[in-house]
Amino acid sequence: MNRNDISAIKALLSTPKNIVIVCHKNPDGDAIGSTLGLYHYLKKHNHNAQVITPNDYPGFLKWVPGEDTILKYDSQTEVSNKTIKDADIIFTLDFNAFHRTGQMQPALEASKAIKILIDHHQEPDDYAAYTYSDVSMSSTCEMVYHFIDMLDDADNIDVSIATCLYLGIMTDTGSFRFPSTTSTTHRIVAELIDKGARNAEVHNNVYDTNSYNRLQLLGCALTNLKVLPELRTAYITLTQNELRKFDYKKGDTEGVVNYALSLENIIFAAIFIEDKQEGIIKISLRSKGGFSVNEFSRAHFNGGGHNNAAGGRSETPLDATVEKFLSILPQYKDALNHE
Repeated sequence: MNRNDISAIKALLSTPKNIVIVCHKNPDGDAIGSTLGLYHYLKKHNHNAQVITPNDYPGFLKWVPGEDTILKYDSQTEVSNKTIKDADIIFTLDFNAFHRTGQMQPALEASKAIKILIDHHQEPDDYAAYTYSDVSMSSTCEMVYHFIDMLDDADNIDVSIATCLYLGIMTDTGSFRFPSTTSTTHRIVAELIDKGARNAEVHNNVYDTNSYNRLQLLGCALTNLKVLPELRTAYITLTQNELRKFDYKKGDTEGVVNYALSLENIIFAAIFIEDKQEGIIKISLRSKGGFSVNEFSRAHFNGGGHNNAAGGRSETPLDATVEKFLSILPQYKDALNHE
């Protein structure tokens, strides 16, 4: 984001505005952390700010400061549409194409509000008046910190803002172990802790509170784990019946794919989850090194994301989706074995 853009945004924010902040469907820690972090910042400057998520999110994100103010579009459609229609500015965070917002897409596209994009995913659509896009960033939360700093206002980051931004950085870096974690990321995290983010408490709230059923579902997923050593690939499947058996709640499969990636000599991992309500198979892909799951997902499974973490979807049954995956893999044998 250049100086002219920052100057223009400073001018926009110099007087109170109606501001909507939105994220992608099925929000994760970075989506919730970045939207609420920006929300608290804008409220401090007397803006009428409102976070709207396309749908609900896991219980392990329900403790975040300000979470109780969020509107969920799918269950609060009327008030959400009015709020979007009345907005002067709409911040779109942690996604770069309107279709990522599901049912919210028509309302966002129809809105005359000034759009500001802050995101770290590849190949952003050209819909925003002001775009802050940087695929090298660890998280959108790190970008929100930089955005506030570019506004010369980092001194105004308080405990609530710091906690929200710490959450997103922590989750999107895999607790600071992914390659996108830079020395700058650590310096920002240190600053957030200095400003009141309780790092151990945030970690415990997200990772260390499991239900019995969630752990049983994890056991089921690991039982279903398959390994293809000659292709350095591992994958997991979960059927709708298996999800139902263990009383699946939103977020229960978060991070399960990483168990497959943790296997020795594996650099490519996938999980295929049957979702009969939406009529799709949800796919999460992870990789190590230079093998791009973003490119793989874009080419074969209507998705995308980052080089080492991406998502996709399939509208064919679970068995057929896995069969397609297995039929495609040999095309990548050389790439997978040269990492």
